[in-house]
Amino acid sequence: MSCNLEGLNSQPPPQEGTLESGSSTRIFDKLQATIQNIINARANASSDIAVCQFSNDYYKLDQSNKHRILTLLATKYGVNRTNIQNLSQQYSDLCKAEKETKEEKNTPALYRTEHSLRSALTPLSVQLFKQINCQPGGLKFLVDMRADLRMLIEDQNLPAFRYLDTCLKEILETALSPALLELHLFTWEDPAAILEKLVIFEAVHPISNLYDLKRRLGSERRCFGYFHPSLPGEPLIFIEVALTRSIVGCIQDVLRNESPTPEDEATTALFYSISSTQPGLTGISLGKLLIKRVVGVLQQEMPKIMTFATLSPIPGFMSWLLPRLASESQSFSSSRMQQDSERKSLFKENLLHAQEARSLLESCRTSFLMGTCRTAENQTAENIMWNILTFPRKELIRSESLQGVIKPILLRLCARYLLLEKRRGKALDVVTNFHVQNGALIERLNWMGDFSERGLNQSAGITVNYCYRLDKIEENIGNYLEKGIISSSSMLKDLLEPKSMSPG
Repeated sequence: MSCNLEGLNSQPPPQEGTLESGSSTRIFDKLQATIQNIINARANASSDIAVCQFSNDYYKLDQSNKHRILTLLATKYGVNRTNIQNLSQQYSDLCKAEKETKEEKNTPALYRTEHSLRSALTPLSVQLFKQINCQPGGLKFLVDMRADLRMLIEDQNLPAFRYLDTCLKEILETALSPALLELHLFTWEDPAAILEKLVIFEAVHPISNLYDLKRRLGSERRCFGYFHPSLPGEPLIFIEVALTRSIVGCIQDVLRNESPTPEDEATTALFYSISSTQPGLTGISLGKLLIKRVVGVLQQEMPKIMTFATLSPIPGFMSWLLPRLASESQSFSSSRMQQDSERKSLFKENLLHAQEARSLLESCRTSFLMGTCRTAENQTAENIMWNILTFPRKELIRSESLQGVIKPILLRLCARYLLLEKRRGKALDVVTNFHVQNGALIERLNWMGDFSERGLNQSAGITVNYCYRLDKIEENIGNYLEKGIISSSSMLKDLLEPKSMSPG
């Protein structure tokens, strides 16, 4: 299950009517004047017309001129810092005078100054965004504009752009209040235009054909999504659920199972995919709200469902592991590093334990690996592991003759990646961070849980089950947010210790 969370590989369809570069530049010049007129005008009919014209013209811009408009909003239409400084000094003087005289005669002036400060601290761009949001189609426009802004931030990660993004995000979070979100159960009877969006935006396990889509919407399956009244026909996010007898570890068993569990025998709700359709809503916790809502609906509809778990990918595992294996190999290739034991202990990360390294080196003596790893007798264990993981079509990962050696190593390293690797106190893995901050625990890892090409490339085929134990959710959230502790089963903790291995 991905939070990509929240799924964010999807891109909105291109806007129709985009102009050529010269015309786009002329529209940009017109928009500069329009922005100033909207901000200067009071809310009236004429400003409403200008707001509508602004959004229409913005959609006609090419990407370069959209970025120019966003740069203008981020830099020119911020706050008046001189005004803020003067008001702050005025407020400080009033507080000081009231404290010295011990009288409340300055209280009205304090309230007025506080109000003035709040207004002064609101960027002019936010005034524009709020007026846009009041117009029909305004919410969709702001979502699309934020998607453009996030693309700009990827290219130029400047403080002014990040602050503009924060302001836009706050407006969108208010507009997408849980009370306004409409839960929808997708069925085969839904309009084709809606079902088409499921196919387009499914970001975790692509829908291969109409039969595949119909199966995901049929009995023993559920697909829920959130809609908003201001974005008709636009699912914001959707989640796919399989009803099973137990926690399943292999996604192919879920997607290709021709004999699913009868609904009256199901005791487990397995969330196996969650996808966002709007890149402009990145970072807004619709996924958390959706999971919580779906759990409540399923509990009410099917009281026998007692277990709520996920079957999730681990998209960052190989991209974390392979550079470290390569670095370990290169760090000790020079004779100087090998001769300096102090430097060796300083730089070595010890990805592989001693017994794991011995098992890999022993495996290298077999004719199979000697034929696939060049000059294997001179390689480090880390280099051998790197060769196994990068072998064409990942054939060595799936090789039965190597299972006894590489399986326990990869499961241990994956457990380390999920449980111990952090960034700013939070889980390095984005999917783990999403689920544990929502109160889940890491239940188990599954060897060859996704043997598709994508699964092998992302995580050596390993999948993970997160479990939402309803009586432990609040405790797990507190441990993670306050102490940085990632809740997990004893199985995950046991995996952190190296196991005895057989070369096969």
